[in-house]
Amino acid sequence: MIKRSLFCIFAVVAVGGGGFPGPAEVRAQAAYTLEQCRTLALENNHKMKNGRLDAELAVQTRKEAFTRYFPTVSAGGMAFTASHDMLRLSVPLELPILGLELPPLGIGMMKHGLLGGVTALQPVFAGRQVAAGNRLARIGEEAGKLKLRVSEREVNETVERYFWQVVALRGKLRTIEAAERQVAQIRSDVEAAIRAGIATRNDLLRVELKQQENESNRLKIENGIRVSLLLLAQYVGVPLSEPFDIAAEEIGTSEVPEGWYVDAAEAAEARPEALLLDRQIEAARQQVRMTRGKSMPTVGIGAGYLYHDLTGQDNDFGMVFASVSVPISGWWGGSHAVKREQLKRRQAENDRRQAVELMQVEISQCWNELREAYEQILLAKRSIASAEENLRLNEDYFRAGTVSLSDLLDAQTLLQQGCDRLTEAEAEYRVKRTRYRLATGR
Repeated sequence: MIKRSLFCIFAVVAVGGGGFPGPAEVRAQAAYTLEQCRTLALENNHKMKNGRLDAELAVQTRKEAFTRYFPTVSAGGMAFTASHDMLRLSVPLELPILGLELPPLGIGMMKHGLLGGVTALQPVFAGRQVAAGNRLARIGEEAGKLKLRVSEREVNETVERYFWQVVALRGKLRTIEAAERQVAQIRSDVEAAIRAGIATRNDLLRVELKQQENESNRLKIENGIRVSLLLLAQYVGVPLSEPFDIAAEEIGTSEVPEGWYVDAAEAAEARPEALLLDRQIEAARQQVRMTRGKSMPTVGIGAGYLYHDLTGQDNDFGMVFASVSVPISGWWGGSHAVKREQLKRRQAENDRRQAVELMQVEISQCWNELREAYEQILLAKRSIASAEENLRLNEDYFRAGTVSLSDLLDAQTLLQQGCDRLTEAEAEYRVKRTRYRLATGR
């Protein structure tokens, strides 16, 4: 008798067991839960590694900018030897009392010399460029952290997509196994009918073709599972030479999506992308101040210690000084440069407004897709109920001889397809739920 109960596994799809290892593989495979896969991906994924490095680069940039508040200390020295005295004097010598004229006296110096010194210059006023530069550096550090959050969301979404892809394929594999057992039972009934003389050899060939079709589908699914596991292992950072599998999961129960709903406008404002755009606007404001500061005078005070040996004697001394620099020629183009940066700031504000609106559209689209995925689950369940009843009737009609074997096999195929659609819908619902949760900043 044909067992329809074999198809009832669609309600709960267990994900466990081996990942179809080769015959030479004897070690037990490491099984990872979804949460463990997420954790590994956040630690080992290439995008996350580079994201953390970018964040650290921003920290170092902020620390570098902070040093601009401190004095600039410089030291230098020089030793030289000239081909002749650099300073030469000729002093005429005359003795008018004696009526004598002597040749002039030649004096030379600075043929050899040493110079050296240390100076420290403290900026007092630089058109607020130092303060604006430090604010820009802090904004860059905050932006680095926000970019890392965006990368975390993308990595989590990809991990779940790969994970549930394996789950769906294994659900289809179990459906194929149930179909194979059912077709084996049909073959047994057909063989008995042939012996009784109420069926033909052609009926048996039809069953064999169905068995071969199931075997072909099994091979495709098993290969798909292997490839999906490799993709997931590579993405979470597990060496491909090590055994890898995912731990048991159940996807047979899907809660209604209404509990996940949030307002699209509020969610868009809370997303790290929106906060990142805020930082870009603030950076544009600081850039305006930096550009304006380049047209302002700069004032600094300093102190130094100098030493020289130019005349054959050691000389050293200390000094304090003040410096003022006025970029007079910079005023000509400075006003235009400030206006240019102000226009860039307005562009950043417009970009943020448009980006937030697009994020609201994206969140609404994700919500609609989540609801659609849930409705697909309900439709698939109703289709399975209809397919089960259709198969039951065709079993009875086949035993009574009122329908052909083709009709029975078609009914079995419809039930198999319905179970596959339910498995796909359950996995897709979880992917859509994750995407909506991440799209709303949760």
